[in-house]
Amino acid sequence: MEVRGVATCEVCGNDYWLSFEVRTVSGDVHTFDSFECAIHRLAPICEHCGIKISGHGVEVSGRFFCCGHCARSVEAERGAEIRDAVGARPA
Repeated sequence: MEVRGVATCEVCGNDYWLSFEVRTVSGDVHTFDSFECAIHRLAPICEHCGIKISGHGVEVSGRFFCCGHCARSVEAERGAEIRDAVGARPA
């Protein structure tokens, strides 16, 4: 069994033997000790209410929202097209 060194979380600075790495599409590598820290650093922010989007969220015209309600509040002209649905891609 290979023993891995302790890595430090880039958000909170905790040295934790069960830390993990996240590799992004752009090739960046991040080290975290919890999903909470990973969400804090990497999750997009809703353009309407400002919360971190840790679920599926809604993307409209390259803008991210936590839910259909927030998306419709900002993208009113697209109203009925915007819906909360996993895997749905607005045109």
